[in-house]
Amino acid sequence: MDRATERDQLLYKIAKAYYYDDETQQAISERFGVSRVKVCRLLKQARDEGFVSISIRGPGADTAELERELAARYGIGESIIVEDSGGDVSVPVGNAAASYFARIAQEGQTVALSWGKSLLAFVNALEPVAAVDVRVVQMLGGLGDSEADVHGAELARRMAQRLGTKPRLLQAPGVVASREVRDALLTDAQIAETLAAARKADVALLGIGTLDDASLLRRTSIISATELDALSRAGAVGNVALRFFDAEGRTVPSGTDDRGIGLNLDEIRHIPRRVAIAWGARKVAAIRGALRGGLVSTLITDTNAAKGLLE
Repeated sequence: MDRATERDQLLYKIAKAYYYDDETQQAISERFGVSRVKVCRLLKQARDEGFVSISIRGPGADTAELERELAARYGIGESIIVEDSGGDVSVPVGNAAASYFARIAQEGQTVALSWGKSLLAFVNALEPVAAVDVRVVQMLGGLGDSEADVHGAELARRMAQRLGTKPRLLQAPGVVASREVRDALLTDAQIAETLAAARKADVALLGIGTLDDASLLRRTSIISATELDALSRAGAVGNVALRFFDAEGRTVPSGTDDRGIGLNLDEIRHIPRRVAIAWGARKVAAIRGALRGGLVSTLITDTNAAKGLLE
């Protein structure tokens, strides 16, 4: 999706929200992460450029109404949908996520990151925004050396580098051997302060994993096949930051809960803007569970997942 199309999509969404849904400019400002002054300016542009006349017409992209329908179905602030043309959709989804972040980034914000390939696609697409003073915080400890570029510490470092700031890293594993080890590590001032900063974040950037994605965790001995089988029998369909949930978004206890160093699902839900980046038909059940469970306020996905979520 090029920048002109993204701009037209935003004009359409804001015009629809104001003229069709009767939302106030203040509510639109909070929902889309732009200032009220910018909302006013965009509404004028929508009128000047013909998006608004007697009725509101879309910019011509097939995804515009799909985005609106998906957001309404699940009661979230916004959905951004990338057309799946049959190739590797990670790059266009990553680009869409980077453009969205550039739109909502504000001075003094704290951004907490989880981990995964979706966030790697986002970070790879992120353009330097050195003028924006954003604090980047890791919400989950490290997960070993395997595929380290998808883990929270490396993603936080790279994102902070792109933004010209310093990351706040969790100097601890994501999952440790026992509850006693975890409790001891949580007394460390640096770890405790980093987790406290993550809990108070303004924005959370989240990947959504399925049980099938857990092969990486098995290879690094973080979670066993037996534990995965138990989670499946208990109804788990996905996870965010290694916290598992069922089809309704309810927490499914796992063997990693008492050994994990990171935010839990309730703490993630309390972050005001929760941006999930996930795509593909195979992730529909996990994305749906996260949406139903209030873990997502903005979803960035592809048409395959979006259509599955609306079925």
